[in-house]
Amino acid sequence: GGLAFYDSAQDITWVADANINGLMTWSAANAWAEGLTIGNVSGWRLPNTMQPDASCGVQDVNAGFLNQGVGSGCTGSEMGHLFNVEGITRAAPGVFSNVLSVYWSGTEFAPIVTESAWAFLFSNGVQNSSFKFNKHSAWAVHSGDVSAPAAVPEPGTMMLMGSGLIGLLAWRRF
Repeated sequence: GGLAFYDSAQDITWVADANINGLMTWSAANAWAEGLTIGNVSGWRLPNTMQPDASCGVQDVNAGFLNQGVGSGCTGSEMGHLFNVEGITRAAPGVFSNVLSVYWSGTEFAPIVTESAWAFLFSNGVQNSSFKFNKHSAWAVHSGDVSAPAAVPEPGTMMLMGSGLIGLLAWRRF
């Protein structure tokens, strides 16, 4: 499999390994995604959760913010689309590896941005807010199609390989 997969319906590229980081707070997850480089490609981020999201099973009014889309059936968020439209779940990861249960989104929960952000459960397809100090997984995405190029060998690796070949040729002469 590749390092990343392009989702043409959403025009984003998903990291192929959905568990390359471990559990972390929301702030740490955002910093991790922003600092990520895969196949010489940087500029990664956490998936967005569109709000309001009328596609969700529950439309919650919270602190005066109407239509906060929570629950199951959400297709407006990038993770909700991946789960509900593309059929990617923890039990059926498709082209991805290591799909876990709960992932942070990069979107803060509007009624209380200082304390909460959106999260998505790939075990059952539920989208909900979570306190930012909780620890969840993070799955990086990149806007657009960023076909991860093959890794370019470092000069030291090329030197080692070259000296190994020279040694092999010299050994064959004896």
